Amino acid sequence: MIYETKSSNLSGQENLELHQKIIDALPIPIFYRDTKGVYILCNNAHEKLIGLTKDKIIGKSVYDVHSNEMADIYSKRDKELLESPGDQVYETKFRTNDGIVHDVVFNKAIIRDNEENIIGIVGSIFDITDRKKAENKLERAKESMIISSHMLQKISVGIVIVNKDFKIIESNESFASLMGEETENLFETIPGLRGADAQGILPKSIYKMLSNLMVSGEKSLERDLKYQNKLLHVSSVTIYDRKVVGAVIRDMSAPMLVRDEIINRAQRINRQNIDTVQKIAYLLGENASQVEELLNSIIESYQYGDDE
Repeated sequence: MIYETKSSNLSGQENLELHQKIIDALPIPIFYRDTKGVYILCNNAHEKLIGLTKDKIIGKSVYDVHSNEMADIYSKRDKELLESPGDQVYETKFRTNDGIVHDVVFNKAIIRDNEENIIGIVGSIFDITDRKKAENKLERAKESMIISSHMLQKISVGIVIVNKDFKIIESNESFASLMGEETENLFETIPGLRGADAQGILPKSIYKMLSNLMVSGEKSLERDLKYQNKLLHVSSVTIYDRKVVGAVIRDMSAPMLVRDEIINRAQRINRQNIDTVQKIAYLLGENASQVEELLNSIIESYQYGDDE
C-alpha cells in the first residue's frame, strides 16, 4: 500500500524516469518502437549491443540506426507482427556499427493503449553468438568423429583407443578379428566396441602397455608378442596425456606384413648402426655360414612374450 501511494503521487515525468531506471537495470537489450518503426525507448544493454548512445537511437527509425539490409528485415518482421498481433520469436543476424555480426534471438510483442489500439512494439534481444559457436563446434566435432570412425574401419591393421577408465572409445574390425571370434561377435553387436571394458577384451600384455602409458604419460611403447598362435607387433601411443591412449596392432604372421616389417626393421637398423649393416653386407659376399650364424643371433635376440 505504501508503494502504491507513493507511485500514484509520482508525476508523469517521474514515472518515465523510474521506468527507464528499471529497464536500464536489466542485462537484456530492450527496445520499444512505435508503429512506424521509430525508437521511443531502449535500455543501456541495447545501447551497448548496437554501439550507439540513446540520443542517437531515440526518435530515429530502424533505417537511421541500422544498415538498409538489417532495417529491411526488422521492418518486414514488425509489419508481420502488426498485421498478426501476438508474440513473435525469431533468430537472425545482427550487425553492430563496428561491423561485428552477432547471432541473436528477437522476442517481440505489440503494445496497446487504454482503448486497445496498437501503439507500438516492445522487444528484447538475446545474444546467442557464443552458443551458436559452441553448437557449430560440437557439430563439426560430431562430423569429424563420424568421418574418423569410417576411416578407422578401412585400415587393415588393428586399432583400439581407450579412455582413462579403460573403456574402449573406438576400435576397428581388424582389431576385433585379431582378438578372436568372441570379440568379433561382440563387435557386431556393439559397433567399435564403444564403452566395452578394455581389460576384458585386451590380452594382458597389451592392457599392461596401455596402463603403463596412462600412468607414466610416456609417448609410446612397442612390443612383439604371441597371441592365439599369432605373432603380433603392438605400438601403443599416448593420444591425450593420461586421458586417452591407443594401440596399433599388426599380425606379423601375415606374409605381406612380415615382408614390410623386415624392410622397416632393416631400415631402422641401417639408421641406428650403419657399421653393423656394412658387416652383414660384407659377410653376405664372403662367408655364407657366418651370415647364417649372425642372422640366427639376431633372431634369438627377439624374445617374444606369450599371452595365450
